[in-house]
Amino acid sequence: MKKEDLISFMKEIAAELQRRGNLGTAHVYRSSLNAIRTFLGSDKMLFRQLTPEWLKRFENSLRERGCSWNTVSTYLRTLRAVYNRAVTLRKATYVPHLFRSVYTGTRTDRQRALDNEDMKKVFTRLATQSSATTAMRTAQDWFILMFLLRGLPFVDLAYLRKNDLKENVITYRRRKTGRTLSVTLTTEAMFLLQRYMNRDVASPYLFPILRSGEGTEEAYREYQLALRGFNHQLALLGELLGIKGRLSSYAARHTWATTAYYCEIHPGVISEAMGHSSITVTETYLKPFHSKKIDDANRRIIDFVERSIGKAIA
Repeated sequence: MKKEDLISFMKEIAAELQRRGNLGTAHVYRSSLNAIRTFLGSDKMLFRQLTPEWLKRFENSLRERGCSWNTVSTYLRTLRAVYNRAVTLRKATYVPHLFRSVYTGTRTDRQRALDNEDMKKVFTRLATQSSATTAMRTAQDWFILMFLLRGLPFVDLAYLRKNDLKENVITYRRRKTGRTLSVTLTTEAMFLLQRYMNRDVASPYLFPILRSGEGTEEAYREYQLALRGFNHQLALLGELLGIKGRLSSYAARHTWATTAYYCEIHPGVISEAMGHSSITVTETYLKPFHSKKIDDANRRIIDFVERSIGKAIA
């Protein structure tokens, strides 16, 4: 490998992640690499070509291709991680503030959490909906179960093992952060768990979502296929129930966080409950709802004053 070959170095990191079983992260690296190669129209790039001007052109090209700001940020943060690693290994020269002019944050302008009206619809039984399929009913139950388990991500649900459940407590390690969490099941959550738990005595998994061994490429493909199917059924369910926007697996997690926030639970507690790597991640979830909460408080204050003085404020 040439000392300054960014493309080859990035391929090497992706292959290393694959070997170590970090299949999701390896997938992100390969997707970012493909985006870079598409932009270049080539399979070669030297680290010294990585300049603020090049990065800005790359960012603009991604937006022109229709990539969301979060996708743009993912690609650029991945590239930044590769660059930082190359600097550490002395394969690239350190350039101060190299990524300062491009977007590497997380936009929160797309609301994923459901409001109270839509959550009531999700928690309503589909018995009267003749057009609801078995797959849609199952997706609804899984969504509710994920919400009841403190916004458990679908990836963690899929990889739960039977020995993670002790009586009415599930203890598991988050796939994304590695943090260990314990959740006490409510009566409703236990009911749904018992309904859908894996009946195959030979399988180590708590739910019949995966068949292949944990850490294998086959299991990762099974998870991706299951997630796509789950989100497809949720989208159909959302249309059937008349939910605003697109219902997705991640809405359960965002909705739990924002509901906790509106219940005056401190963001630090929410962060611990969800197994976030830091409270900063939690604040990213809650940021879109902070202004609304302040506006609601202002409305209550104005209503109180109006009632007190018996006339509207001009």
